[in-house]
Amino acid sequence: MTDRFTYPVDLTDNGIGGLIAKVPDLPGTMTEGEDKAEALAEAPDALATMLATLIRHKEDIPRPSPAKGRDTVQPPVQMAVKAALYLSARESGLGNADLARLLEMDPKDVRRLLNPRHNSTLGSMERAIKALGHKLMVSLG
Repeated sequence: MTDRFTYPVDLTDNGIGGLIAKVPDLPGTMTEGEDKAEALAEAPDALATMLATLIRHKEDIPRPSPAKGRDTVQPPVQMAVKAALYLSARESGLGNADLARLLEMDPKDVRRLLNPRHNSTLGSMERAIKALGHKLMVSLG
């Protein structure tokens, strides 16, 4: 996964002994925990929920701002790949029917592939990303 989906997190006191983790680049993306470790452990799910919402509503996914020393968070891998596929499909300008023809798939399968909550296989998503002219890359940090 590249830095495309690595977002900085702001941590603030929640006033009752815990911390709130906010992703400022995606307003409304927040969670909390009893301590820093818990707040950061909960943040990937909050990020995934916001990415899924943006995808469902066919909205832009903002690029992350520089971390500048802040902690960062990434969505679970499945959601990062779905978001990458969504962005690739939007960039291509192809509709679902066009993408279905390109991939030689049934249009309903393309809708599932682009559905952020459908459990698509990594191979199917990678094939679609490749067909759209991109390459899925994974890195270990």
